Amino acid sequence: MSSRVAAAIDAARAEGRGAFVGYLPLGYPDLRTSIEAAVTLAENGADVLELGPPYSDPVMDGPLIQEATQAALAGGFRLRDVFPAVREITSRVGIPVLVMTYWNPVLQYGVDRYADDLAAAGGAGLITPDITPDAAADWIAASERTGLDRVFLAAPTSTDARLELIARSSTGFVYTVSTMGITGERAELDAAARTLVGRLREHGVEHACVGIGISTADQVAGVVEYADGAIVGTALVRALRDGGLDGLARTARALADGTRRR
Repeated sequence: MSSRVAAAIDAARAEGRGAFVGYLPLGYPDLRTSIEAAVTLAENGADVLELGPPYSDPVMDGPLIQEATQAALAGGFRLRDVFPAVREITSRVGIPVLVMTYWNPVLQYGVDRYADDLAAAGGAGLITPDITPDAAADWIAASERTGLDRVFLAAPTSTDARLELIARSSTGFVYTVSTMGITGERAELDAAARTLVGRLREHGVEHACVGIGISTADQVAGVVEYADGAIVGTALVRALRDGGLDGLARTARALADGTRRR
């Protein structure tokens, strides 16, 4: 089955630019606004939306995103809210919508039921930061059945055997993280990400998008020199928190300008 996410990245490439993947938490600052925020992001330059249902133990999120997801949970967000929200967003935007979720909520909901409900809502697939392909047989089977994309994460610490497995198992793109844990010097991050994308290419990966604390148009421009797309989260959440939907739109447009390959 063809991947809508890969098609969106290819469409950006055909225009001579990298893809802009934008992340926002669902339910922040409230459910209604989070839906409008996702639509705003799509209307202001994002090529792919990445929506994060809040989770009680967000081990991989930075402080700003943790703060937003805790606020969403305190505001009453529940797992069942994911699917109607995705359904409304996909009915209003023309770009693919991925859900970035920790694995425990999917297991609790039921892997097949989650896949069916996400597909029915028009979602394009899942980004799964805390499950590896070798532990994801149920999800791989469910995604094959429903045509959903499986975006797994690759890190500089991954062995070649692990990268081969990730390359074989991922569809849409491989989420390329330049560092595990807190971010360090920018130049070092870029070198690590560039090296990792090169290694993924050796394993046949056509679509690699980099998420590494990218927060400015210049940083986006640097990443799309060697990768297929840049993933931005914290800068968008901050823009929404501090400037509402208008601030989010301005920040999204600025980041999208960075995707033009120099």
